[in-house]
Amino acid sequence: MRVAIATCTAVPPGFDDDERLAEELGRRGIDVARIAWDAPGTRWDTFDAVVIRSTWDYPPRRAEFLAWADAVGARLHNSPALVRWNSDKRYLADLAAAGIPVVPTTFVAPGEPLPQLRGEVVVNPSVSAGARDTGRFSERTHHLARALVARVQAGGRTAMVQPYLPAVDSRGETAVVCIDGEPLHTLHKHAVLRADEVAPVRADDLGAAEAMYDPDLVVPGEAEPAELDLVGRVLESVTARFRGAPLYARVDMVRAEDGAPVLLELEAVEPNLYLDVAPESLGRVADAIVSHAAALPG
Repeated sequence: MRVAIATCTAVPPGFDDDERLAEELGRRGIDVARIAWDAPGTRWDTFDAVVIRSTWDYPPRRAEFLAWADAVGARLHNSPALVRWNSDKRYLADLAAAGIPVVPTTFVAPGEPLPQLRGEVVVNPSVSAGARDTGRFSERTHHLARALVARVQAGGRTAMVQPYLPAVDSRGETAVVCIDGEPLHTLHKHAVLRADEVAPVRADDLGAAEAMYDPDLVVPGEAEPAELDLVGRVLESVTARFRGAPLYARVDMVRAEDGAPVLLELEAVEPNLYLDVAPESLGRVADAIVSHAAALPG
């Protein structure tokens, strides 16, 4: 059996989850290759499964990335259809329409007027990763929020405007990593955005927000029953929409003003699973990949 782990050439030094996963698959007798998704001349059809992992450079080239996913086809995990849907955060509107509690979000496409801003807000593109072009603005810096929306729109992208929920500062985020539609481990993520600024980015090929490189940003956590209930509802909706549970997903949640958990983001394209934080989960992830690879008709 051959498995490809799809990555990118700009993976930051020190990130070794892909290597860790490849070694675990190798212990199961799997022939594993780690390959940049855009590596020229790659014969993806020679693999039993292609698993998207650290393809973190795709947002500026989303159309090219989706064409690659479609070309890989049924052997790709997650599926090309799920990747297409989840790679644009307008999926939040679909989940909200399905009855999932999400952070209230206004989408502002190019040419559309900016809605009236109230209170502290977060602005970012609907297609993004690593908190690029993302900012947090109080009422006194709404002019900076409007400028960021205009910059996103000028690049032909859709901007998102959300309220900044105070619980992010006091409680952080809860992230539940799921495999085959079941919770695997829980993470606690500290606040990323500082007030009244666009998040500073690191000057490297990836260009993610500097805060994303903080080694203490994510630590082991525990999910409360209400959070696990929300995770189940999100995955049930996704499973119904795509007629099968995703191989992997990460459900990121925050607390609303009333204390109830709400969905901040569903990561089902290239989520960091933080296997370094939860090494006991490595074997389960490898087993699931092997199972999916074996299930594909020859």
